[in-house]
Amino acid sequence: MKRKKSKKRKDLRRLVIMFTIVIIAFVIYDHYKIKPEVTVPNTAMPDGLHPVVAERMNQLVKRAADIGIVVVITDDFRSAEEQNRLYEKGRTAGGNIVTYAKGGESFHNFGLAVDFALKTSTGDVIWDRNFDGNGNARADWSEVVTMAKELGFEWGGDWPQFKDYPHLQMDFGLSIADLQNGERPPGQPYMADTGL
Repeated sequence: MKRKKSKKRKDLRRLVIMFTIVIIAFVIYDHYKIKPEVTVPNTAMPDGLHPVVAERMNQLVKRAADIGIVVVITDDFRSAEEQNRLYEKGRTAGGNIVTYAKGGESFHNFGLAVDFALKTSTGDVIWDRNFDGNGNARADWSEVVTMAKELGFEWGGDWPQFKDYPHLQMDFGLSIADLQNGERPPGQPYMADTGL
């Protein structure tokens, strides 16, 4: 009787050991097996301003003109290549640093941002935030920013870190990460994949 119990215990131990080896082998196989590479599908990049941004930009220019302020849009849609060239300024190219965003890291690259300046009566394009060209004792820059916010733009001058005073953007509730992952606001124009 003792031999039968001993044999059953040995068999049970062998079974437990074999079962454990099989589980360990499965876990090791699953962990180290060659998994198919996950690729992000090519996502078309915009080739211009989002239609809503373009419409609001035009409304801003008109509203400002109605009160004697000439707004000049100095930049709008910007390709990733153009963004990279700007990023090089003050780093590998001459000049001052003008952006901290590389190609694909700016709302300009997704057609959701514009930059502006003011034009004086003599035709000079300026970025003077205290200039009062329409003579109403209020800085034209502040008036333009107020109008832009009323139209739904976010102003780069409100940012806590790098203040970008000429910058206006509409993010439609999307972050740069969302846009990089292929999300787009409704109505976005597209072009062939640029490889971002």
